[in-house]
Amino acid sequence: MWKRHTTWHASRVVKRSPEPSDDREERAWLTVPELVEVLGVSVGRVHRLLEDRHLLATRVDGVLKVPSDFLVGHEPLSELRGTLIVLSDAGFSDDEAMSWLLEPEESLGTAPIDALRAGRKAEVRRIAQALA
Repeated sequence: MWKRHTTWHASRVVKRSPEPSDDREERAWLTVPELVEVLGVSVGRVHRLLEDRHLLATRVDGVLKVPSDFLVGHEPLSELRGTLIVLSDAGFSDDEAMSWLLEPEESLGTAPIDALRAGRKAEVRRIAQALA
């Protein structure tokens, strides 16, 4: 679906500097220009992926960033979009959805994004729906 012509280098990944108690500090983050390179698409296309809920971003020190865990290879994690829609329908703001996805969820035994990446989509969405 997305044009692939670049190779993602882990050395280009940016880490967020969250609050000390935030589990997100261990996650790698990508800026929009880095997403352009990784996905092999235009800046406009990256913004469209954000608008259409294929990806979720947050501002860190004024810079829009996306967790690299939201990508698989050179594409957005396919299970993410539906999960973001469920969270939005449950009344989560984008910041709340980002926190919920990245922080450990007791009932899953891991962060929801890690469970999604492990193929546990139905379980993650069931828990997200129950939070409404």
